[in-house]
Amino acid sequence: MKGGAVLVAIAASIGNFLQGWDNATIAGAILYIKKDLGLETSIEGLVVAMSLIGATLITTWSGSISDWVGRRPMLIISSLLYFLGSLVMMWSPNVYVLCLARLLDGFGIGLAVTLVPVYISETAPSEIRGSLNTLPQFTGSAGMFLSYSMLFLMSFNASPNWRLMLGLLSIPSLLYFLLTLFFLPESPRWLVSKGKMLQANKVLQRLRAREDVSGEMALLVEGLGIGGDTCIEEYVIGPDDEVGDDHEQTTEKDKIRLYGSQAGLSWLAKPVTGQSSVGHVSRHGSVPLMDPLVTLFGSVHEKLPETGSMQSTLFPNFGSMFSTAEPHVKTEQWDEESLQRDSEDYTSEAGSGDSGDNLQSPLIWRQTTSLEKDIPPPSGSILEGSGEAVDSTGIGGGWQLAWKWSDKGEDSTKEGGFKRIYLHQDGVPGSRRGSVVSIPGEGELVHASALVSQPALCSKQLISQQPVGPAMVHPSETSNGSIWKSLLEPGVKHALIVGIGIQLLQQFSGINGVLYYTPQILEEAGVEVLLSDLGIGSESASFLISALTTLLMLPCIGLAMRLMDVSGRRQLLLVTIPVLIVSLLVLIIGSTVNFGKVVNAAISTVCVVVYFCTFVMAYGPIPNILCAEIFPTRVRGICIAICGLVFWIGDIIVTYSLPVMLSSIGLTGVFAIYAVVCFISWIFVYLKVPETKGMPLEVITEFFAVGAKQTTCAKNE
Repeated sequence: MKGGAVLVAIAASIGNFLQGWDNATIAGAILYIKKDLGLETSIEGLVVAMSLIGATLITTWSGSISDWVGRRPMLIISSLLYFLGSLVMMWSPNVYVLCLARLLDGFGIGLAVTLVPVYISETAPSEIRGSLNTLPQFTGSAGMFLSYSMLFLMSFNASPNWRLMLGLLSIPSLLYFLLTLFFLPESPRWLVSKGKMLQANKVLQRLRAREDVSGEMALLVEGLGIGGDTCIEEYVIGPDDEVGDDHEQTTEKDKIRLYGSQAGLSWLAKPVTGQSSVGHVSRHGSVPLMDPLVTLFGSVHEKLPETGSMQSTLFPNFGSMFSTAEPHVKTEQWDEESLQRDSEDYTSEAGSGDSGDNLQSPLIWRQTTSLEKDIPPPSGSILEGSGEAVDSTGIGGGWQLAWKWSDKGEDSTKEGGFKRIYLHQDGVPGSRRGSVVSIPGEGELVHASALVSQPALCSKQLISQQPVGPAMVHPSETSNGSIWKSLLEPGVKHALIVGIGIQLLQQFSGINGVLYYTPQILEEAGVEVLLSDLGIGSESASFLISALTTLLMLPCIGLAMRLMDVSGRRQLLLVTIPVLIVSLLVLIIGSTVNFGKVVNAAISTVCVVVYFCTFVMAYGPIPNILCAEIFPTRVRGICIAICGLVFWIGDIIVTYSLPVMLSSIGLTGVFAIYAVVCFISWIFVYLKVPETKGMPLEVITEFFAVGAKQTTCAKNE
């Protein structure tokens, strides 16, 4: 069912395969480049770091350009830069041309590393988004393994050709170019942001392998609006004759009609307080020092006890519960005819799309028809249905998108109007994937938490009847200046702190420096002793062990892919970072205490292997996954570029300084610094990084808006 999204993610991840190939190749080739060109230590570091400089330069504008022209064209350009850079590296007559080639190669790396996680996040279903976004780590390690295997074989030549080593990158980069050009579709979220609704619908149908994707299309439109005045409410939801029948007197005005994303899909809700874990956290905050956002996200993923007649399997697909009398409702198609028929129904007609392919599609119009005419729900039990989940009504991870109309209350500070609601049933973990639900009997109600905020789009039919303010104008009509202004929104600033912090700490944990110089580190550790009986020299031995290390990474990443959407991102980080610290401490002991040449070499090799395998399970992929998830659609490209810029600056500092550090403080001092940074990283993750598994991207950004508000209130107190 999700095969289209999986294949697209695999194809996009080839860009990271090329990065892994390049990282390993330069790590081995630099040994021969240094001898052939007579490089000094500082120039050696510059040759290695030149690709990082290129990645940093292109990252500064890649996000805003990708928001303008799309994700797919930037990935095509990335593949071309990989190909061109590899050809120039193969030709390089001197160090200056080599540095230029490495710069071009760095441009391709920067685009791929920055945009592939964004592209996968915007195309993947929320339930498997973490697993698919771990693919770049898997393909990157696979590229490293193949490259180290190639280096090992070529090292037996009398005069290994470093130009050929670097130039072989052109072969997989050509394959990547063909795939990006002829196979990868554009991101549906980007298409919606440009008003290209027809194209977005077709892409979603291909990615989800089904015709009706109306629920997710509505979600993508709503995701264009950055959460303003987002609040958490609590409802009991059920059919007309059940809501309020809980031994309390409920008047008609206490009931709210909620409208779903499909024709005729609506239900009644009664506002309640004090029963939701999400609501409790939002009211009472979190533990001292911990970011309220962390506990707020955590409250969604907790498995809460069932209360009353609520069922934990009910809500993830409760479109089937609240179906109309007809089990299968025919949904309007997003075709040219319906676009023309409803061309007068919307306030926003984004002109950036093709003719007839703009933001005129019937998202809320279907619901407002019932609202305006006050049509009661169909007769008969509202719980009738076939028992099969209606996938198009849910938005993933046990969440449901709905809208409501609310009048101004007695409290003048509360504004009425048309509101967007993200609903989640209490007692259901956020990453639940169940696709089939059992239809409950009469008397059963759903208790849900609701994220309520201003919608991104509404129809002119609703505006004509209800007083809707200018804030309802679709975000695509706003100027670029307002997009930059959006970066100052509390939720966006909060997300930037998390993204920048985890990217910077990841780099200063030293992983990329160790990766680039693994052969030299192992050579200095005396690893050739372990393979001396086989007649393998020190250079070949370091390549072989590097290849075996990266080979062992692959099953570890495979395990991480399995756990990413089960245990979650945060839990994986909290469990694996201590292992990194221990492996570094053992490396320090092995470097300072003389256990004998063979034992010391074995300790160093085992610790390096454990460090790498543990790192790629969590701290390797998760920072990029998080950064691709926590920013709103309108500013995702810009924000990911900011985080990417921090990533590459940190990478340059670590990579360029490692040779100097090795010569000044040695392996012991280097590993000690990395261990301290890893400890700081664990503290940062525990206090600041929330769990985002299984949650739709649009819901995540709403939570950041709420969490930022709570953090501000806590500081004021």
